[in-house]
Amino acid sequence: MTSTVHAAPITADDIAHLPEPAQRYLTFTRVLGRPADMSFHATAHGFFRMRPDQRWIACTSEQHNSAADLTRDFRMRLRLAHLIPVQAEDLYEHGHGRMHATALGLFAVADGKGREFDLGELVTFLNDAVLLAPSMLLRLPVEWTAIDDHTFGLTLTDHDNTVTARVTVDDRGAPREFTTEDRWADLPEGLVKTRWSTPVEGWNLVAGRIRPRRGTAVWHLPDGPFAYAQFDYTKADITYSTTPE
Repeated sequence: MTSTVHAAPITADDIAHLPEPAQRYLTFTRVLGRPADMSFHATAHGFFRMRPDQRWIACTSEQHNSAADLTRDFRMRLRLAHLIPVQAEDLYEHGHGRMHATALGLFAVADGKGREFDLGELVTFLNDAVLLAPSMLLRLPVEWTAIDDHTFGLTLTDHDNTVTARVTVDDRGAPREFTTEDRWADLPEGLVKTRWSTPVEGWNLVAGRIRPRRGTAVWHLPDGPFAYAQFDYTKADITYSTTPE
């Protein structure tokens, strides 16, 4: 089941062909009655850490995602040891992904690109849409599949990249977790394909839209789950556009 573009307000008939838990999800997230989003811009505050034994560091993220050209520009700022400013950028455009981070605005502390990052950044784009802009899924070349009463699958293709994920919802249709196998963790032995998930803690109604209270990014490593990022969206600044940029 593939998504179609909606310029007019979305109706129940527009989503009737989707798996039942997906219909429940789109109804819960209040996509009905308004046009599908084409892009969004979000600024949020949260915490980040690079190792399981490390303390959480306060951070601020700013991102812009667009379905028109399928791009994601995510930037995060934090201070190591409360002193050293670090800026990280995750980018997906023209079918390619890249992760780049600098300290003091001068020294590269991370720089990754290649097939693993192409897929990893694309599936993260998909995750953003599921949690922050559900109606954007109806603007994208997404295939929806039925799995069970509380789970549906998503497949997104862009250029030569195809990624898949599963979304688990409760009885209301509220997402509880997004999970994928299409990301690679940077481990001591190198990049390793590793299950990645974003469990959600609660949902709020803000300006007529449903948004997560808090989302966490988790690597499921051999030694156990490693939560490395958390963002609070209750007071996040999120703006949406339903027209091409």
